[in-house]
Parts: sequence; structure tokens; C-alpha cells
Amino acid sequence: QVQLVESGGGLVQPGGSLTLSCGASGSIGSIAVMGWYRQPPGKNRELVSTMSTSFGITHYGESVKERFIIYRDYHKNTVTLQMNSLKPEDTAVYYCYALNGGIEYWGQGTQVTVSS
Repeated sequence: QVQLVESGGGLVQPGGSLTLSCGASGSIGSIAVMGWYRQPPGKNRELVSTMSTSFGITHYGESVKERFIIYRDYHKNTVTLQMNSLKPEDTAVYYCYALNGGIEYWGQGTQVTVSS
């Protein structure tokens, strides 16, 4: 089992920045990928960004490229999402994600609201 705990959500004005963090604990010896997904109001969950453990390969959703940056600390088993130039359409519940031993794990979600 892997436990994922997110922090850092909140309310931010358009054009602002916000940082999300997620820590993994438990049986984390085989984490292959960590990252973030989000679910906007009334929509399906979508990819934000992921980073592989091997080679640090990153993937970004089209709508966040050039604005969001993903980081991983392999010693602390954390993943961080730096979100810049935020837009109202970035409003969503953001979920931490981990692929460990072929099993997907999700955090409880943290709300990000972009509004003036």
C-alpha cells in the first residue's frame, strides 16, 4: 500500500502562482511514476503532469505546457507541481498520483481555485 498526501491548494488570482506538494509513504519501493491529475467542475479527470523514476521523463497536459513545472525529490519521495500564470480554467481538484508495482494510487485531492 502507498499513501499519498497533498498540500498547497487554495485560492489564487488569475496570473498568479501556486505550488502543490505530495508526499508518498508506505510500500514505496517500486514507484515508477509520480505526478498530478486534475478534475475540473463537471468534467472528467485529466492529466496535468507526470515524471518517471527512471530517467526523469516528464509528460504535461497540453493546456499546462510552458506554465507548470513538475519536480521530484527521490530521497524524500515527494512530487511538487509549480503552477504559474494560472487561469480560471485551471480551477479543479488536483490529485496526486503514483504508479507503484503496477498499481495506481491516488491522493485525496486538493482544491485549486483561480478567481478574482
